[in-house]
Amino acid sequence: MTFQSDLHDRRVVITGGAGLIGQGFVRAVVENGGRAILADIDEASGQRVKESLSAELRTDKIEFCRVDVTSRESIQRMMDSVLAKHGGVDALVNNAYPRNQHYGRKFEDVTYEDFCENVNLHLGGYFLMSQELSRVMVKQGHGTIVFVSSIYGFMAPRFEVYEGADFTSPVEYSAIKGALLSLTKYLASYLGQHGIRVNAISPGGVYNRQEESFVTQYCKRVVLGNRMAGADDLAGALVFLLSDASKYMTGQNLVVDGGWSI
Repeated sequence: MTFQSDLHDRRVVITGGAGLIGQGFVRAVVENGGRAILADIDEASGQRVKESLSAELRTDKIEFCRVDVTSRESIQRMMDSVLAKHGGVDALVNNAYPRNQHYGRKFEDVTYEDFCENVNLHLGGYFLMSQELSRVMVKQGHGTIVFVSSIYGFMAPRFEVYEGADFTSPVEYSAIKGALLSLTKYLASYLGQHGIRVNAISPGGVYNRQEESFVTQYCKRVVLGNRMAGADDLAGALVFLLSDASKYMTGQNLVVDGGWSI
């Protein structure tokens, strides 16, 4: 049996596409035959990434659309543009990482207002994107939604790896990522009758020039390779979930962490 894992010119909206993981996702979609709609609130970065990757990959299958995932009006404007140009959308990758200026504080320093705002921005933004794009997918009778969650969505942080670092794992992060796994199952059940699949990817720590002490302590727990993940380590899981190779999968969570959580 041959499994169809290429993306056949599928139209894939990737929020947070200008970020570290988002760029890897854009690259993976294009390299596997899809069309990437790089959606980001940062227009300058989005255009720069679009131009850079288009030149590197020698492709015309990347385009930039500005979107604020916390604004229904902004999402609708983006979708009007996408539908006018492409006539539909095949997949949504919820990857954006909106947060306020106080995000990242230790538990005892987080205010109620900041906790609620960050949950609203991130979890609420994923809800809005999914709600608006699923309207199109329902009319089409098909579609795929992928949530980017985290290993901290189903397990507690190991705070010892943050000792000596000037950052921590925020309480909002765990609350948001855990809720995203529940939202994945809810939408998979609710939208399945319309031929729409909803799954999640839960990465472990992705290397982004973190402090050496943190990287060293984190890597001690990694089973494969004694290293943190790179954006390319997540690409295969994404392509699998977007492609027909996973056509009978929905409501599932793929853990990509090098064995850190086992």
